[in-house]
Amino acid sequence: MASSGKHVAYCRVSTARQGKSGLGLEAQRQAVTDYLNGGDWKIVGEFTEIESGTKKKTLKRPELAKALALSRLHGAKLVIARLDRLSRDPVFLLNLKDAGVEFVAVDNPHMNRLTVGVMALVAEDEAIKASERTKAALKAAKKRGTVLGGFRGKVPTAKHRSMSAAALERKANDRAADIAPTIAELQAAGATSLRAIAAGLNEKGIPTARGEGAWSATQVQRVMARLPS
Repeated sequence: MASSGKHVAYCRVSTARQGKSGLGLEAQRQAVTDYLNGGDWKIVGEFTEIESGTKKKTLKRPELAKALALSRLHGAKLVIARLDRLSRDPVFLLNLKDAGVEFVAVDNPHMNRLTVGVMALVAEDEAIKASERTKAALKAAKKRGTVLGGFRGKVPTAKHRSMSAAALERKANDRAADIAPTIAELQAAGATSLRAIAAGLNEKGIPTARGEGAWSATQVQRVMARLPS
């Protein structure tokens, strides 16, 4: 099945020598190309991380951070050649899951941000035991009268509404921060009005917050109001 839409490619090599020689890197790029397999797709960015892969450096991956930011900006899917090229660190994988970006590993296309958390929490040989423990805990909680599965018809309290509003506010601020570099780039190129910036964002294919429709001057103004002065 041919792929479609926008994609961001992320590759990682373990040493500076591999990075300079291209060992492993070209194979990863080829794996990404083979996965996309024709279709109406576009790679909007490619990032290569060169690092040792030690646990100490697991969370220090600036190129991955850039790849995630660009994926959020364009509403693109992050594509990697091998899942183990991301990390074997469960904490890192959970952070990736919560980054707000859809991703696919070519060597395991069924693994994405909806399922990677499971892999990060337990090893394969522990999955069954973990499931049994979870079921037992839920059963015990139900016997105690605990209501499971969210509100289930309960009226949210003022605290819950405040937490929800705060979460939405953080999401909007994060989105504005992702768009800020593109707005600065457009301004530097001469787009001084809100309407001109909106036109530039539309031309670059940057989706709006809702992911549909075109940018307007009002939307740009709202984003810029969230940016540091």
